[in-house]
Amino acid sequence: MPKAPKTNKSKKISKKIADRKKNPLFVKEAKNFRIGNDVQPKRDLSRYVRWPRYILLHRQKKILLQRIKVPAAIHQFSKTLDKNQSSKIYSLLKKYSPETKTEKKQRLIKAAEQKTQNQKPDTKKVNVLKFGLNHVTTLVETKKAKLVLIAYDVDPIELVVWLPQLCRRQEVPFAFVKNKARLGALVHQKTATCVALTEVRKEDQAEFDNLARDLRQHYNENHELLRTIGGGQVGIKSRHQQEALKKALELEELKKTSQ
Repeated sequence: MPKAPKTNKSKKISKKIADRKKNPLFVKEAKNFRIGNDVQPKRDLSRYVRWPRYILLHRQKKILLQRIKVPAAIHQFSKTLDKNQSSKIYSLLKKYSPETKTEKKQRLIKAAEQKTQNQKPDTKKVNVLKFGLNHVTTLVETKKAKLVLIAYDVDPIELVVWLPQLCRRQEVPFAFVKNKARLGALVHQKTATCVALTEVRKEDQAEFDNLARDLRQHYNENHELLRTIGGGQVGIKSRHQQEALKKALELEELKKTSQ
């Protein structure tokens, strides 16, 4: 078979481009990104960053908890209060925040001055938040605690994993909140595993009763929390493999039915 003659289409196109009139206002200059020339464009280098070890461990732990099956007793800690509910609780508990070191110092100085002047010092009991794991545990066991908040990010989790069940048994309303640093801020500490409220003032009683009722429904009386197992989520690569296998099986079934 004789070969078809070659056409010089590419040459003709390049000639047309060359013949076009160039606008002197808009001169195209190719950028040179070599050393000492044009500035390199901004790129997303987050994949190449050497992250600190604690960040890596935090991310790896989060992925592990998504992949492996997590028992219900541990998985329930991820069911924290939503933003609206937590803001209501925190605004109430801020009123019962214990005194700071400076406030305590001022109070003791005032009491000492009253004593020197032969006056009776003000020894009225103040209702404040109780913190410390051992202290909160004794309050729950003796049924003195009216409300218990547990941080969801306590590490190791074994420190507080038994506390929700104790609250259920003693019929004390409890909740899981974000996070231990925020709980610590309420009681002037860096972090706090849990805090408890023992008494409420008369003006806050109605608001407290509504919150306690909601928490009982959401946590104490919610038996699904102790039944649902966490984790078991596969990664994106495994998901694609499963989808491809599913499609292949569907195609095979279609072929069998068509025959």
